[in-house]
Amino acid sequence: MDVKSSQVIGNAASHYTAWQLSRRGWNVMPTSTNAKGSDLFCANDAETIIFGVQSKGLTKRDPVGLGASLANLRSDWWIITIRAKTDAPTCFIMRLQEVKDLAHHSNPLNSRTGAASIWPQPSAYDQPQFREAWHRFETLT
Repeated sequence: MDVKSSQVIGNAASHYTAWQLSRRGWNVMPTSTNAKGSDLFCANDAETIIFGVQSKGLTKRDPVGLGASLANLRSDWWIITIRAKTDAPTCFIMRLQEVKDLAHHSNPLNSRTGAASIWPQPSAYDQPQFREAWHRFETLT
């Protein structure tokens, strides 16, 4: 997949996530394209609750790359959207610690590049407690 297609999938997922959160009463602000950290910042009307969301968009149920170190992950919430460009995307809503707990680590000694990489497998994030779990944001208010 070329970079442009990847960006469109990411944009579709991020905008879909923003729409879902807005429908549920959150004020949502996208961050700069390709900025490190959160893709969206959300706040309640009183601005007493503010959190970041990392949005990951996929065309299908695939692993989600997290880079080389869990220490670099910042966003409070992670939303993985599969089938992001379809009429029926599916979202998996997780807290940062859940993403870290579910991450699979490669063995850099077996890699051609010698660099480690980390990702959650689809079987890790595609679980009933995460699938379309938009209700998790209700407990924040």
